[in-house]
Amino acid sequence: MSCAGFACSKHSLCALNILHVMVSLLMIGIAAWGKWFGLVSSFQVVGGVIGVGVFLFFVALAGLVGAMKHHQVLLFFYMIILFMVFIVQFSVSSACLTINGEQQDHLLEVGWNNSESTQRDVEKSLNCCGFRHVDATGSCDAACFHSNSCLPCAEKIQEHVGEVLHFVGGIGLFFSFTEILGVWLTYRYRNQKDPRANPSAFL
Repeated sequence: MSCAGFACSKHSLCALNILHVMVSLLMIGIAAWGKWFGLVSSFQVVGGVIGVGVFLFFVALAGLVGAMKHHQVLLFFYMIILFMVFIVQFSVSSACLTINGEQQDHLLEVGWNNSESTQRDVEKSLNCCGFRHVDATGSCDAACFHSNSCLPCAEKIQEHVGEVLHFVGGIGLFFSFTEILGVWLTYRYRNQKDPRANPSAFL
């Protein structure tokens, strides 16, 4: 069944933006929950996830208001921003799905060296110490450190990183196609005449 009418386009665009609002609130909620319960101590990671969630929330809100009111300017800017988000998300998702083991290892080491709080989170959650070597004279938050039975974290991270990247890449790719669907719906909806409006009025 095709969706060619004004009302169908409007309702489809509203439903899509409500989905994006729910996803953005979920991202904000999960990041805040992780910080509150001490699962993630890095403020940069939590702040980044919350920032992306807030950005997505306002973009979806603009699209929802534009769809409800058939507001040409709001719909235009929403369409442009959503297309740019699609390009970024599609590129990142494709990179997650195609990255090889050597590139994964390099990125993990760079991320490890750039954040001490992330190191502590990983050591505590995976019960490991150090990235490639365990430093017995250093400090470590893992429970195994006191019994000198810790393994380097690189080994444990690499067991899961491939699956995580493919999962994240797949989810990102799915939502990138919902974004390009939103761009197409917005473009078509902007050029449709509201049947309740004055027939001689400008679009």
